[in-house]
Amino acid sequence: MKDFNPSNVPMDFDKGFVIDFDLHTGMSAMKDTGKRHLSQMKGMYHDDAAFDKAVAQGDPMVYEFHGLPVPETAGDLAFGCSIVYPGKVGDEYYMTKGHFHTIMDTAEVYYCLRGKGYMLMENPEGDWRALALEAGKAVYVPKRYAHRSINVGSDEPLITFFVFRADAGHDYGTIEQKGYRKLLVERDGQPAIIDNPKWK
Repeated sequence: MKDFNPSNVPMDFDKGFVIDFDLHTGMSAMKDTGKRHLSQMKGMYHDDAAFDKAVAQGDPMVYEFHGLPVPETAGDLAFGCSIVYPGKVGDEYYMTKGHFHTIMDTAEVYYCLRGKGYMLMENPEGDWRALALEAGKAVYVPKRYAHRSINVGSDEPLITFFVFRADAGHDYGTIEQKGYRKLLVERDGQPAIIDNPKWK
């Protein structure tokens, strides 16, 4: 009888597979890695002086993401994890750039593995909300909503697992040009929502 080991199969999007996902660190066998240093976030934070100072003092890494080289077909799912490090630019917490999906009618699910933060979302019509991210909780991002992860913890990374339709694509350009209507900042030691003075 052949050895039966269901956890040791090659990665095959047509037949299924198992992937090692270490919940302690949020890292895994993910192969496609992206890193965003603060200098790559120019224009995202409202305090330009604080941004320039932080970049000049070492250009820290704000977040990274790990994913699989998934076929970009309608029937497949893209998934991976993102890690947003703790820190602030002025009074504004470290965050991801945020994006719409190129196929706007695409929802996405984020499951928080570690840390504490928020998912800030908004749609083109102006509706927005900030939903809490805590270890063991999932956030459903509806279709047509731009979304960004924000780490409000002071001493640990915010690690989330995400999944969405593989052909959805990413539209970062709209956020780079317009920004978000709202920002999450620290006020008296607590997260608070303010209007974005740079929103166009």
